[in-house]
Amino acid sequence: MKGLIKQQKSLLRRLVQCGDFVRGSINCVCGRCNRANCICEKKSAAKAYRLTYKDGLQQTKIVYLAKNRLRVARQLLANYARVRNIIEQIINTNIKILKKGSGP
Repeated sequence: MKGLIKQQKSLLRRLVQCGDFVRGSINCVCGRCNRANCICEKKSAAKAYRLTYKDGLQQTKIVYLAKNRLRVARQLLANYARVRNIIEQIINTNIKILKKGSGP
């Protein structure tokens, strides 16, 4: 039991160390949408990137990303993947603790 509680505390410390994160996906926008003043209307060789995510009401939101912010956005997405993994481990550990009969 003490080993499980120690594991739980260790996972919680790892969770705090993950830093900033964001949920969603990054897409490259290559086509034209025909909206006035949209980023896709510019005649340039550079591609446009966007972060797509769902808010609390499950509505899709889009944030256009400048090329120099693309690496930061990818790092935030990678941090989110780590956070999800750690949360799953914490849940599994909490279930084991619950089965043993002791809790926080």
